[in-house]
Amino acid sequence: MKKLIYLICFFMVVACNTTKVSEDQEQIENSDQSSKNSMVDEALLDRVQKETINYMWEGGEPVSGAARERLHMDDVYPSTPKDVVTSGGTGFGIMALIVGIERGFIPRKEAIERLDRLANWLAKADRYHGAWPHWMDPTGTTVPFSKFDDGGDLVETSFLAQGMLVARQYLQKGSESEKRLALKFDQLWKGIDFDWYTNGEEVLFWHWSPNHDWKMNFRVGGHNECLIMYVLGAASPTHAIDPAAYHQGYMRGGSIVSDEEYYGLPVLLDHYEHNDKSVGPLFWAHYSHLGLNPHDLKDKYADFWKLNQNHALIQHRHCVENPYEYRGYSDECWGLTSSYSMKGYAGHSPQEDLGVITPTAALASFPYTPAESMKFLNFLYNKHPEIVGEYGPYDAFSFQSDWMLPRYLAIDQLPIPVMIENYRTGLIWNLFMSAPEVQNGLNKLGFTYKRRGIE
Repeated sequence: MKKLIYLICFFMVVACNTTKVSEDQEQIENSDQSSKNSMVDEALLDRVQKETINYMWEGGEPVSGAARERLHMDDVYPSTPKDVVTSGGTGFGIMALIVGIERGFIPRKEAIERLDRLANWLAKADRYHGAWPHWMDPTGTTVPFSKFDDGGDLVETSFLAQGMLVARQYLQKGSESEKRLALKFDQLWKGIDFDWYTNGEEVLFWHWSPNHDWKMNFRVGGHNECLIMYVLGAASPTHAIDPAAYHQGYMRGGSIVSDEEYYGLPVLLDHYEHNDKSVGPLFWAHYSHLGLNPHDLKDKYADFWKLNQNHALIQHRHCVENPYEYRGYSDECWGLTSSYSMKGYAGHSPQEDLGVITPTAALASFPYTPAESMKFLNFLYNKHPEIVGEYGPYDAFSFQSDWMLPRYLAIDQLPIPVMIENYRTGLIWNLFMSAPEVQNGLNKLGFTYKRRGIE
C-alpha cells in the first residue's frame, strides 16, 4: 500500500513539473516571438523613415535645397511645375534631415552642407515683412498660390520657422561651421514680422500681398493646423504679437471650447466655426506638433494631448465602423486627411469621406495611436506593397474607387519621419521645446507644460 502511495505521489510531482516546464517553455516562446515582432517592427519603422526622408534628401530641388511641392513618379504635372518648392514643406524637410542625421541614414557633413545652402537661399528668396510666400521657383521668386495669394504666407512661414528653430537648437553646440549655420537660421527666424500680420487687430492674418494688400482677408481662428503660428508669434524676440491675438483670434474669446463627443470621444475644441461638421482632417494634429510637444501641454481651453489623441482615435473608429461601407476600411486600414483624390486635392474627414485613405494620417499619428498606426504600417508594407514607392507610401489610395496614382506631396510625406521619430525618441520635440523663445511664448499665452528631455 505504501509503495502505491509513493508511486502516485511520484507521478503527481512529475506531472506538476512537466506542466511547469511546459508553461515556462510557452512563456519563453511567447517572449521570443514578441522580441522577434518588435525587431521586425523596428526595422519597418527604420525603412519608412529612411524612404520618406529621402523625399527631401534625394528628391529635393537641387538649386535651392528646398522641398519640392510635389513629386509625381509618373512624371505628369497637370498644374504646378516639378521644380516649384514649398516653404512649409521645407520646414518639415529640415526636421526630417535632422532625423536622418541622427539615425545615420544620411552623412552628417553632406547634410550640414545641404542645410547651409538652403539657409543661404532662403536669405535671398522673396520675403514680405519677413514672411516667405507659399511657393517659390528655384531662383527664390514667388510663384502665386492663387490669384490674390502672391505675397507672404504666415502659416507656411511658421512651419518653416519651426524647422529652422529645431535646426538652430541642434547645431548651436556643434562645430564652428555648424554654429555659423545655427546663427543663420536664428537671423532668418527673427526677421519674421508677426506683428505686421495682425493688421492692427486682435488676430493673425494668413496672407499679405504687395499687389493686393489684405484682400485675401483670411483671419486665422482655430481649431486647425495653425496653433504654431500663434505660439511663434508670441515667442518672437523681435516682432511679437500681443497675447490677446491668441485668446481673441485663435481661441475665439473662449467660444472654441466644445462639449461635443464623436464616436464616444470628447472633441474638446470646436473644429469648425459656424458649421455642423465635427472633426477635421488629421493633419491638424500633426503640422503644429512636429516641434511643439503636445505631451502635458495645456492651457485654459484644452489638454492638447487629449485633443490630438482623440482626433486620431476618432478617425480610427470611423474607419472601423465604416458607416459608408467603403471597401477596404478596417482596423488596419484607416486615416483621413487632406490629400490627392479621384476628384483632385480634397480635405478628407469623417464628414467629408470620399473613400480615400491617406497614409500620412495614420503614420504621422504614431505618437497618439502607436498600436493602430503600426497595424497600418504593416498593412501597407506587408499586404499592399504596390502602394509603396521610392519615397515611401504614395500620397493616397482608394480601394472603393480602385484608384491610386504614384504621386507624392511634401506636406504629406515629410511629417511621417518626424512624428515617427517623436514617437521613438522625442528628438524633434525635445529640440524645439528647448528653445528659450518657445518657452517664453508658451508662458506668455498661459500654457503649462513639462520640460521633459530639455537640457
